[in-house]
Amino acid sequence: MTTDDDSAPFGRALCAMVTPFTGSGALDLDGAQRLADRLVSRGCDGLVLSGTTGESPTTTDAEKAALVTAVREAVGDRAALVAGVGTAATRHTVELALAAEKAGADGLLVVAPYYSRPPQDALEAHFREVADASGLPVMLYDIPGRTGTRIEPDTVVRLAAHPRIVAVKDCAYDLLGAQKVLSRTGLAYYAGCDEQILPLYAIGAAGYVSTVANVVPELFRAVLDAFDAGDTGRAALLQRRAVPLVESMMAAGLPGTVTAKALLGALGLPAGPVRAPLRSADRETTASLLAAYEELAADAGQFQA
Repeated sequence: MTTDDDSAPFGRALCAMVTPFTGSGALDLDGAQRLADRLVSRGCDGLVLSGTTGESPTTTDAEKAALVTAVREAVGDRAALVAGVGTAATRHTVELALAAEKAGADGLLVVAPYYSRPPQDALEAHFREVADASGLPVMLYDIPGRTGTRIEPDTVVRLAAHPRIVAVKDCAYDLLGAQKVLSRTGLAYYAGCDEQILPLYAIGAAGYVSTVANVVPELFRAVLDAFDAGDTGRAALLQRRAVPLVESMMAAGLPGTVTAKALLGALGLPAGPVRAPLRSADRETTASLLAAYEELAADAGQFQA
């Protein structure tokens, strides 16, 4: 279910959802449904499945499709579902895009092909071929720290002319580049780094795709709601209050997948282990994460409108 708002085609408050596994490492579809329902019930109007946080490099094509189908059953039309389909190969990405469309996704998250580091003209051709392959709208995913390739702002501007390329998830840490795209296109711009949600929203972003939202789905929704209500001081306060948890989860040397699953598990919520080559957080790290969460949770009343 994409929204009717062209400025936020996948909603405003999106969670980059972890993919729950059983204790043995198998796909936990029941857990995925319970987690998705919790996220949507607590403020997320969009879910990104099988992104980096969803461990897409280590889930099979069949598991990715099954995840979309199961989550759709759980949330119905209460939230947009964006399926991560990006791979290092254009042909494989197209195959995943078609499978996601068949499984019931509302949109596609397509990351720059990693490792091969294609030049910008090849990168542009890759995105166009994927966008041409299905009827679903596309969110470009710019995260050069993971892929080794930047989707340059000029390339994004050219791609914006494609009728099905409608959004960007930004993890490039380039505020000038973000403003360049915002000023020259009608693309919906989504903050992909939790510490940049309010700064990007303040200059015209559509919303965010958050890993931290796995644990506190209400938090950044409250930031956006306060800003929309004209209470910019409260929005800034809420964003700052999130800093200890964001730092613990996203800037402590472990992937957000690992920290999110550690916290979810400590809270008794569906998560399970991560798949190799990742390793689950140790007890000391989990305790530190839990302390940061509990400090923030003590102010949970502040998240209410």
